Amino acid sequence: MNRQAQAAVLFLVGAALLHAGFTNLYLRYVKAGLQPLLLLSGAVLIITALATAWYEWRRTRLEKAHAEANAEARTEAPAEAHTEGDTHAGHVHREPRISWFLILPLFALILVAPPALGSYSAVRTGTAIQQPYGLLKLPDSNPLTIGLVDYASRAVYDHGRSLGTRQLKVTGFVALDKSGSPFLVRMALNCCAADAQPVKIALTGKVPPVLQPDTWLEITGTYSPKQTKDPINNRPIPYFQVTQAKPVPTPKDPYDESWNQ
Repeated sequence: MNRQAQAAVLFLVGAALLHAGFTNLYLRYVKAGLQPLLLLSGAVLIITALATAWYEWRRTRLEKAHAEANAEARTEAPAEAHTEGDTHAGHVHREPRISWFLILPLFALILVAPPALGSYSAVRTGTAIQQPYGLLKLPDSNPLTIGLVDYASRAVYDHGRSLGTRQLKVTGFVALDKSGSPFLVRMALNCCAADAQPVKIALTGKVPPVLQPDTWLEITGTYSPKQTKDPINNRPIPYFQVTQAKPVPTPKDPYDESWNQ
């Protein structure tokens, strides 16, 4: 690509990053905490594109002025003195047109937002529950809205002591194992969607009789001391005693980042 084309592509990439950063689109790719860096990257790319376009415009003007000055000088010199130099005039190196395919991912980013990882990935990957470095004190509210990863960590590694008998509200999407047993899942990530892994809790109590995979539910209930093992990686999966379950829309941020906070 020539410099003008390079500047155009840089500008489009920067604009795509800003578009993703100022909307919820970026949450399909990276964690929420990376939004400032994403916006900064987009701004730097746009500034670089504008600087490149200005430099190329300025260089073109200088070359044009220089060419005009040379043309005037040649008109005053004998024709045979510049015949050899003219044999190279008009020689242009053409860039391969296939390089323009580089902009196709930009349109995919803007026009086709990929869905968040769901039950298909969850049932094929072992639960990624991790022992926390420490547990923050929970609010005294009852019922208490708590993240699914936070509940799983407290249920397994704190044995529910910090949860007590309080009413809890947890949100996640449904996944069914090979036997049809339901799990509530949240995909947890460290950095971006590429490293997302599922954290699962098993459901017991007043579980709806018919559940569809990838349906988002808000469940209300209490801590259950019962646990099972994930057959994929043999890690613990805690149970949740359900007293009420209702469908909810997919949240703005479908991923859970609390496992590494």
